[in-house]
Amino acid sequence: MFEFPEYINIPLGEWVDAAMDWVMQNFIGIFDALGFVILKFMIWVEEFFLWLPWPVMVVGVGLLAWRLMGRWWMGLLMSTMIFLIGTFGQWDLAMMTLSLVVAAVIISLAIGIPLGIAMASSDTFEQIIKPLLDGMQTMPSFVYLIPALMLFGLGKVPALFATIIYAVPPVIRLTNVGIREVSKEVIEAAHAFGSNYWQILFKVQLPLARPTIMVGINQTTMMALAMVVIASMIGAKGLGLEVLLAINRIEVGRGFESGLCIVFLAIVIDRITFAMAEKK
Repeated sequence: MFEFPEYINIPLGEWVDAAMDWVMQNFIGIFDALGFVILKFMIWVEEFFLWLPWPVMVVGVGLLAWRLMGRWWMGLLMSTMIFLIGTFGQWDLAMMTLSLVVAAVIISLAIGIPLGIAMASSDTFEQIIKPLLDGMQTMPSFVYLIPALMLFGLGKVPALFATIIYAVPPVIRLTNVGIREVSKEVIEAAHAFGSNYWQILFKVQLPLARPTIMVGINQTTMMALAMVVIASMIGAKGLGLEVLLAINRIEVGRGFESGLCIVFLAIVIDRITFAMAEKK
């Protein structure tokens, strides 16, 4: 009497499996082509970071942090963290991880900012997208790996695909919020001077919403970095793979070094992108 009746059953899992089978039968060629393009882009980004001389990276990070934060010692601290990654023997792996994060963030921004603008322009579209964003942020990230593996196989592409799904919601939400918070009086004044929709968007709304959008970019970047260990389970190389190997082999020192390098990358990226959000 107190158990849920077995005859009340919704076979959602079977429906999802059937939908995935249909997609793979009818659109696998499209996903192969998409995977090829994404792989080429990721390889280009990774080769760039691996080619970049380490002194240029260390000094560049320090100067950028100094310029954005206005404190020379913050620049020195950020560059020291990047330098320490090399002293741990993790430089190439860190650059691989950074390339995955950068590629994921670039594609996330290309998807997220236009969607955020569309949400801000339509209340109906906002009501449709919000539940989807809720699901993307609350669904366990491991679940994303299953369709990514089915559609793209093992390697960098499914790792990027899963990372984008996990990381893109913040920039969508905060772009929407930033544009909606622009003063109505300012928009009315722009209308009074004869501005059209696109002029108001690019010359009024987006510039005034920039700090909020930059916070969204910051959060998207941090969430992409948080996926590196999980992404390593489906073939993404980098620091995440080192952590995974250390777990499998119970090598505490190896795991601590790799984990500390991820922490250093996270701190540097967070401080720099947050300073960009605050800077007028």
